[in-house]
Amino acid sequence: MFFEQRDEVHKTMRRLARRLERAGIPYALVGGMAVNAHGHQRTTGDVDFLVTAAGLKEFSERFVPKHYQQLEGRPRRFKDRANNVSVDFLVAGMYPGSGKPGPISYPDPERTSQLIKKLRVINLQTLITLKLSARRHQDFADVVSLITAHDLAEPFLDQLHPALHQDFIECLEEKRREDEYEARQ
Repeated sequence: MFFEQRDEVHKTMRRLARRLERAGIPYALVGGMAVNAHGHQRTTGDVDFLVTAAGLKEFSERFVPKHYQQLEGRPRRFKDRANNVSVDFLVAGMYPGSGKPGPISYPDPERTSQLIKKLRVINLQTLITLKLSARRHQDFADVVSLITAHDLAEPFLDQLHPALHQDFIECLEEKRREDEYEARQ
């Protein structure tokens, strides 16, 4: 059901995107659902949206607690009351990964998104930037998968912050190791 896009996660994603659109709250889909939108199919159990601080405030005032329940101790995580799917908000100006200041911060969703299948989705360059900046295993795996899906190579480094070059090269090398392994099978 997930890859048919009829599961509860997809329903939550579409429902919230419609609500944000109608409310005039700029957003961009990020996380696993953005990876799917950019051509690599993988499952995920939640939905992640990039918004501004003002957008998160507007969301909270308009839709909490009627449609979403804020999780205790998690100021940017909510549960969709219709199906209990988690929704996480990433806020422009904050920092991915550890949350500590660094060279990469979450960008304005309006300037870094594109329309894919009627949804505002973070563009590929920014998605890879954020995934590398988060420094989690799943995020590196997503970058390897996006490299494969888009046939990326060293020239893509020109689109990334220099602080991310070594991590991107390591993802390229991992993709090449996987290609070699597949060729031997």
